[in-house]
This record gives sequence, structure tokens and C-alpha cells, in this order.
Amino acid sequence: MRRGLGIAIAASLALGATAAVHHRASAEVADDPPSIRVDADLSERKLYIKQGDSTLEAYDVAIGKGSKPTPQGNYKIRKIIWNPSWVPPDEPWAKGKKTQPPGAKGNPMKLVKIFFQEPDYYIHGTSDLESLGEAASHGCLRMHPDDAYRVARYLMDHGGQPRDENWFWRILHFRSETKTVYLDHPIPMTVED
Repeated sequence: MRRGLGIAIAASLALGATAAVHHRASAEVADDPPSIRVDADLSERKLYIKQGDSTLEAYDVAIGKGSKPTPQGNYKIRKIIWNPSWVPPDEPWAKGKKTQPPGAKGNPMKLVKIFFQEPDYYIHGTSDLESLGEAASHGCLRMHPDDAYRVARYLMDHGGQPRDENWFWRILHFRSETKTVYLDHPIPMTVED
């Protein structure tokens, strides 16, 4: 059974010591390029956080469907938007849909957008948890919102933009406030079938 975002908030606050270790490690290697990478395997419908040959984390994702496949290639994650708004694209599938402000229950981005091919393709949360493991998106990679939170936070720690627990507390509790983070050390990402 999956956790709710409320559990992620409690876990975030409870894991302060772990985060402090990550922050110290990030500070110690702030001038070094990241040693981690993100791999998305479209056939497995998984997103992996890797370091060298080791897989640190694996997450279920929904991938692009039909005429809107997730683009394959090598990318760099440079930008993360917390509490993003959602503006319906000029596409037939979005006809009649309304703009959703940050933190709105109907906002399909949920808590965070992690760009891998700007401006159109990113990793984001979803409320449609049944779509995970399926070809169900319009090209983006969808994740459980708690998992997207963890991935974005990890990428910030290792991309030269660590933040303290208070910063994340504000992100989680002031959902109408959008924050954009640019990584000092972009994280490599590969998307392949």
C-alpha cells in the first residue's frame, strides 16, 4: 500500500538527520560534478537513481502513450519547479481543461516538476496511481507524488542545491508558493527503451 503525501511530510521532518548527512556530503563535493545519474527504462516503466554500476533507488513510472511517446536520449536535469501551476497545452486532449494553480487538488503536476527536456518533458507526480507501470501520459514520466518529492530532493542534494528541513517544510505547507531551483551541477539522465 502506498504512502500519502502527509506521510512524506512527516518522514521529511523525521529524516532531518539523514538529510543533514546528505547536505554535508553535498557541501563537501559541491565543486565536483555529480556522481549520480537518472536512468528511465521505458520498457520496464521504471526510473532508476544510479551511482556507477549500483542502483540506489528504483521507482515505477507511467510513460508516454501512442502518438505522445516519452522522448529517448541523453539529457541533463537542470531545473526543478516546486509547487508548479498547470496550464493546459494547446492539444485536443486538453480541450476544455482549466489552468490549475499551485497546490490545487486538480493540478496534475502535484508537488514537483523535474525537467529533463525543456520545455515540454519532465518527471512529475500524479494522482492517477493506477497509471503507474503503464503507457498513459502525454510524454512526461509520471510518478507517485511521494516518490517525485524524494527524487527531486535527492537531485537537489547531489546537484549542488541542498536545502534545509525548514525550506522543505515551507514547500510542503505553503503549496500556493512556487519555487524554481536551478542545479549548479546538472544531473545526467538517459531515457531508453
